Amino acid sequence: MLLPGATLGVLGGGQLGRMFTLAARVMGYQVVVLDPDPQSPAGQVADIHLKAGYTDAAALLHMANLCQAVTTEFENVPAQSLEMLAKNCFVAPSPAAVAVAQDRLLEKSRAQEFGCDTAPFANIEDEGYLVAAWTQIDGPALLKTRRLGYDGKGQVRVDNLDELVAAFDHLGRVPCLLEGRLDLNQEVSVVLARNPQGEIAFFPVAENRHRNGILDVSIVPARVPEELADRARDMAGHIAAGLDYVGILAVEFFVLADGRIVFNEMAPRPHNSGHYTLDACATDQFQQQVRALAGLPLGDSRLLTPVVMVNILGDIWRPQPAWDKLLAHPGVQLHLYGKTEARPGRKMGHYNCLAATVEAAIALAETSRGELGISD
Repeated sequence: MLLPGATLGVLGGGQLGRMFTLAARVMGYQVVVLDPDPQSPAGQVADIHLKAGYTDAAALLHMANLCQAVTTEFENVPAQSLEMLAKNCFVAPSPAAVAVAQDRLLEKSRAQEFGCDTAPFANIEDEGYLVAAWTQIDGPALLKTRRLGYDGKGQVRVDNLDELVAAFDHLGRVPCLLEGRLDLNQEVSVVLARNPQGEIAFFPVAENRHRNGILDVSIVPARVPEELADRARDMAGHIAAGLDYVGILAVEFFVLADGRIVFNEMAPRPHNSGHYTLDACATDQFQQQVRALAGLPLGDSRLLTPVVMVNILGDIWRPQPAWDKLLAHPGVQLHLYGKTEARPGRKMGHYNCLAATVEAAIALAETSRGELGISD
């Protein structure tokens, strides 16, 4: 158990690392961030910012010597870097758990082992697998790279074999999965925390809406039957326990038109759909991340108020969003990430709309999105 005053580390300097760093420092910990960007959002607020690449052996050894425990803010950190750190200090989540989340074939296969339904899928190692994969799945389908896909990247819709061949070429002929498309009703996510003692704390289920492959809003509590929410939490908990996971884990599910829930993917880190917890829960996901990494008992994760989280992308910088209009709403809590350059599609911040009912929170989100110029 690491008490306040200890030094924690985080691989990655983006907004998730920034919010972890802020939570840890408020709780009395020292924080070391390793990220090559000298202007990284997390590096701006860390005690020490190691400006080095994720495979820099000397920097990793220095980090391990400085820190009693290290976590990561993104799943695509090189596995050998995590393994190198794990030889010298506690690393959570474990390199093995992160490796599962890095590969769509591994994560869907393991999810099935833990009792989750998935979309039908076929592995494609090279072009010799294409015909067999199409015969197995048929259209319509999604071709997804097995690695490095996020926010809608690395996937193409296909409706016939010719389109599959062209899509595989477009994606660089890297290993892929071909997934059958499903009749979706909703998308929901479960964010949970698990500490080394095996204690699990679930946050309320979020209902998510995406735009251009990027999360647009999360509505909490999700407008789904409680029995369905219980099933989603149970499935996510089985995955976490099965992986002996330590840290924050987010699991995304599809809710089908027939009421079934199907595993989509998981993220071995805090999640965009969990940002509502910063203002609407007794303990937020970053405080829980600190507690889990430090081996402490987990905090109370109950929802204090209905909330809608709205993502802010760089598209609306013209040259500056209308913050005065946004902050004129008493129920709005703004979180900006300290990024110096706004680009279309880049996550620059988010805000939470708090209200007495979920319907009122949705109405506030819709009004404020319009005032900021966020299109539907």
